[in-house]
Amino acid sequence: MNLFLNYLVVAALFALVLLPTGLGIARERRIDRQLRDAARGEAEPTETGSRGVFSQEARTVGPAQCPLLS
Repeated sequence: MNLFLNYLVVAALFALVLLPTGLGIARERRIDRQLRDAARGEAEPTETGSRGVFSQEARTVGPAQCPLLS
């Protein structure tokens, strides 16, 4: 049982060390895919999240159209 716990601790530490690397690789692949799509002319935004008050569109509206002042 003690040997199993030792292996389990080593595997958990190994996973904790490799987690940031795996996330970085996944992020780089996503960015590469977006750049490749943009080069082909398929520059549609892929994120479908709700836009907040401080998004890019909210900063480009004029003062009369600002949702905070109406």
